Amino acid sequence: MKILHLPYSTSQMTIMCNALKDTGADATSCNFISHSFGFEEDGDLCLHLDQIDSELEKQKRINRFYEEAVKEYDVFHFHFSSISTFPDQKHLDLLKKHNKKLVLQHRGSEVRKRSLAKKMNPYVTVKPYWNDETRIDSLLNRLSKTFEHIIVADYELHSYVKDYYKYIHIIPQVIDIRNLKPSYPSPGKLKPLIVHAPSHQGVKGTEYVLNAVKKLQNEGYAFDFKLIEQMNHKKALEYYQKADLIIDQLRIGAFGILSLEGMALGKPVICYIRPDLLKKYPEHLPIVNSSPDTIYDRLKELIMDPAKRYDLGVQGRKYAEKHHNPEKIARYLMNVYKQL
Repeated sequence: MKILHLPYSTSQMTIMCNALKDTGADATSCNFISHSFGFEEDGDLCLHLDQIDSELEKQKRINRFYEEAVKEYDVFHFHFSSISTFPDQKHLDLLKKHNKKLVLQHRGSEVRKRSLAKKMNPYVTVKPYWNDETRIDSLLNRLSKTFEHIIVADYELHSYVKDYYKYIHIIPQVIDIRNLKPSYPSPGKLKPLIVHAPSHQGVKGTEYVLNAVKKLQNEGYAFDFKLIEQMNHKKALEYYQKADLIIDQLRIGAFGILSLEGMALGKPVICYIRPDLLKKYPEHLPIVNSSPDTIYDRLKELIMDPAKRYDLGVQGRKYAEKHHNPEKIARYLMNVYKQL
């Protein structure tokens, strides 16, 4: 069984493929564009469509790629990134014509309907492009005609796709534990470094973080704060490594890659988890749950309690090792591929 992951330029896809290889699977990752955040690896293959100006030439390169890939691979694992890089129906039809096994992994914004989300989460917002629910509905209806099996990372996303697809597999996000060495906050440090790294300020709730930080600074609490934006991933990781506390997202209602990286690095993490989803996670999730309404209080508590920061960092590393390690995620994936 030869497995191809495509076309999303993300560290998640690369880590998944490397994990599959470590278990003996024949897996390849192919990105269609280079990643804007400068992850160290673009995958095993990269079409570098972002470096081609001509739309005609882009299409020629994509067509050649699928014509060759259909001869070589058995399983096609698609990661949804954007409309621009997702395959045309003709490419999907080509794969189906040759009886290829197909699975689709949804990542977030492309399925999150604001009207439905608001019923479950008063804080949630969506990216402007995906504010058109007709677009989301049309996309999901179209994709469900091709894909029977899909993957999502958690039950927050499950809420939006459950009425469209026949088989939904929940596989947690994966973290490369071996390359992220823990650096636990010192229980004796009285002036912590707090880091927040939003990929999209509005969706992540950055305004609430900044307001809480400003209020705490004005009240004289001792801490340093670093807002990380438009920084390549390697450089950002250096700040995460130095951090004593990491703030992820306050509006979505589930934790993302930043939370996972923070836990793997042994850092306490603040993130908003929807109350109804807490029981869906494995026991003893060490994330400090904070909404936009409570971020000031949670920050103040952790600024004043270095021992708790250390304890949460240790718990977070153990949680990441146990539930998000590559070997476990690879087993989950192979189980899905056998069902296609």
